[in-house]
Amino acid sequence: MVTSATKKAAPVARKPASTTRRTTSTARRTTTTTAKPASKPAAKPAKKVAAPKKMKVVRDSFSMPQDDYALIAKLKERALASGLQVKKSALLRAGLQLLAKSSALQLKRVISGLTPIKTGRPKKH
Repeated sequence: MVTSATKKAAPVARKPASTTRRTTSTARRTTTTTAKPASKPAAKPAKKVAAPKKMKVVRDSFSMPQDDYALIAKLKERALASGLQVKKSALLRAGLQLLAKSSALQLKRVISGLTPIKTGRPKKH
């Protein structure tokens, strides 16, 4: 039977002694101060620009007719042709911004021109 006393201890690696010297606190304190000319007042530090509040993102799902979905693809191609790569969500958000700027009459016309669709999820068979 082997006991713990008979096991050899692994050699301990030691760190080499530091070759840099530390200066004493009195050596740090002895600095010469010269009078500065009072020509210009010190510039105030620039104020930190507050980062904009993080926008909370909401995930949602909805249904739309295939024609409208194809319209998104066409709009993405138009944007790409003009040198702008755009995602579907950005197009939908841009459309919302345009609708928000429209008058009540224009909004009513656009919404009444939409093809009505069944809301909700389809039943599982």
